[in-house]
Amino acid sequence: MQDTHVLIIEDETKLAELLRDYLVNEGFNVTCLNRGDTAIETIRQERPALVLLDLMLPGLDGLSICREIRKFSDVSVIMVTAKVEEVDRLIGLELGADDYICKPFSPREVIARVKAVLRRARPREMARRITLDGIILDEDTREVTIDGKLLALTPSEFGLLSVLIRSPGRVFSRAELLDRVQGYRFEGYDRTIDSHIKNLRKKIAEIATNREVIITIYGVGYKLEI
Repeated sequence: MQDTHVLIIEDETKLAELLRDYLVNEGFNVTCLNRGDTAIETIRQERPALVLLDLMLPGLDGLSICREIRKFSDVSVIMVTAKVEEVDRLIGLELGADDYICKPFSPREVIARVKAVLRRARPREMARRITLDGIILDEDTREVTIDGKLLALTPSEFGLLSVLIRSPGRVFSRAELLDRVQGYRFEGYDRTIDSHIKNLRKKIAEIATNREVIITIYGVGYKLEI
C-alpha cells in the first residue's frame, strides 16, 4: 500500500539492505536507490509515504534533493547523515525535512522514527476542524488556512501548530512539544523543535504579515498567542 511505501536513498549498499530488511519485516514496502540524481523522478512516479534520505550521495546530494522535493510534495523526509555538525542537521530541517538521524545508528531506532513520522503524517480517523481567530486547522484534510489563505506545512509543522492551537496561551517546553509531535525523546533532538518553529513562523508571516502568532518564552518554550 502507498502509505507503507518507504524509499531509501543510500549509497552504502550494506546499510541500505539492512534498513530494507528491517522495514520489510515490519510490513513496509521498500524501494532502494543508491544515487541522488534519480531520486526526484522516482518520488514523482512512485509517490512514497516516506523518504529515508542520506546526506552525502553521488549524483545529487541529500540537501539538494530535499529542496527539490519540497517544491512539489509534502512527503515525509528523514535525513540520514554521518556529519555531526549542528548546522548540517538544521539546514536539512530548514529545507523541509521532518527529522534527522546520525550514523551510526540502531536499525530499531530508525524503525521507531519512521513509524513516529508516518503516524503524525497520517490523518486521524475522526475529522477534527479547529477554528481560532481566523486560523482554521482541519485534521481530516491536513490543511491549515489563515484569513482564508492556505498555509502549506510539512507534517511536523502541522503537528506543532495542532498542539499549540488546542491550548492557546499555554506555554509548551521543547521537550513536551518533541514528545507530542515526534512521538519520542532523544537527547539533543529538542533543537529540531526550534528549527520547525522557525519555519512555521516564516510561513505564517508570508501570508499574515501583521500577525505574530507563535511567541517564544525564553528559557521555557513556546505558546500560541491570539
